[in-house]
Amino acid sequence: MQKEALLRLIAESGYNIGYAAKKHLATYDIVEKMPGWVSLFSVTAGICALFIPWFEQKWLAAAFIIIAIGASSIALYDKDKAKYAEAGGLLTGKFHELRMLYQKVKEQTDGLDLPELEKRHEEIQREALDIGVPKQIFLSDWYAHYKFFWQGQTQWMDEQLHFKLLRDKMPLGMIFTAAAAVSVGLWLLATRFSAVRAAVCGTLP
Repeated sequence: MQKEALLRLIAESGYNIGYAAKKHLATYDIVEKMPGWVSLFSVTAGICALFIPWFEQKWLAAAFIIIAIGASSIALYDKDKAKYAEAGGLLTGKFHELRMLYQKVKEQTDGLDLPELEKRHEEIQREALDIGVPKQIFLSDWYAHYKFFWQGQTQWMDEQLHFKLLRDKMPLGMIFTAAAAVSVGLWLLATRFSAVRAAVCGTLP
């Protein structure tokens, strides 16, 4: 395989393995930290309800109950959280190996076949496939996108893959959820505005 094709292939593997590493670490972070945050917010809301009437609303209490029930499912992953941290660390190591391999290939003369470097790329791929944990927690995809594109170093892959904001850097599910939330918010505002206008018009002589 020649230099140009191998660079592209290594960049694609870097994306797949690097993203997988961040997804494992995202699962570990959620399992490790989310229950504590849910408990903190629940206690805070309970204290605020003692002197702030808005926190006494039934829909808010129901929302916290639903969140607490969802958070309890995180406990199913707790016994295996060390596996996610370990797998994430090992995959991160493979990601760095690919980045070094990419730089090594860039230094080679254009148009040459590079069988030894191609072989090393295949070895890294096989090693990475043996590391991953198949089952990941809910929303780990969203968090992994943030960790990979906004915290990590992806410039070397971008030379080949040309990442786009909406197509690559933002999870599709997050885009749909945000669009739905904005639509519902605008609908509620419009409904409230119509009610206020009707009330005002009804009081006019």
